Amino acid sequence: MEKLSHIDDAGKPRMVDVSAKADTAREAVAKGTIKMKPETFDLLRKNALPKGNVLTTAQLAGIMAAKKTPDLIPLCHPLLLGDVSVDLRLDEATNAVQITATVKSTGKTGVEMEALTATAIAALTVYDMCKAADKSMKIENIRLVRKSGGKSGTIVLE
Repeated sequence: MEKLSHIDDAGKPRMVDVSAKADTAREAVAKGTIKMKPETFDLLRKNALPKGNVLTTAQLAGIMAAKKTPDLIPLCHPLLLGDVSVDLRLDEATNAVQITATVKSTGKTGVEMEALTATAIAALTVYDMCKAADKSMKIENIRLVRKSGGKSGTIVLE
């Protein structure tokens, strides 16, 4: 079995030493979905929910979350992020919000965790702002879809 990079020889957690790695352009894209009742989706589409503009608030929450990732996930390196974008698209066919987060940086380690965190927090924000109208919403399928940079190069998962 391959040795885990976040575990030292004594089996204790450790931050991975990336100081000798070269800086490279890094990018990660993550996606996720939040499904809701048609009535809730209609209120969201009309911007008629009592807490205000759900999509703009969720977009900002996702961006802020990417910047806070090392505060939330133990042993995650603090990174200088060059760009964070969070796109929320209404999918009328499934009564869902499709979320895509893209994070870019130039550095020694990847930005996958930042993209995944941005996606998750954007979805949680939609949930929070819509829960008075719909307690049955489902956050689904948060996943990494693409990453590039570093020694592993570009990986496309979908």
